[in-house]
Amino acid sequence: MVERVSLGFTPPDRADFQKRLKESIAKGVSEAELAEQKASFVYGNAPSDSRITKDSARHAAANIRIEKIS
Repeated sequence: MVERVSLGFTPPDRADFQKRLKESIAKGVSEAELAEQKASFVYGNAPSDSRITKDSARHAAANIRIEKIS
């Protein structure tokens, strides 16, 4: 395995970023935010020539259920 080589500098202090990251993790994600993320994923991965709209993506993300197969 190849050893990592230091680039010769220390990374910048990102205290503000670390603080916001910890706050975000502590807050969590609401159901509404998760639903919007799902719809955004569906819409963003649709083919560009499709007739999918953001509203139809929201509908699909809200109504499709995954069933456990035993």
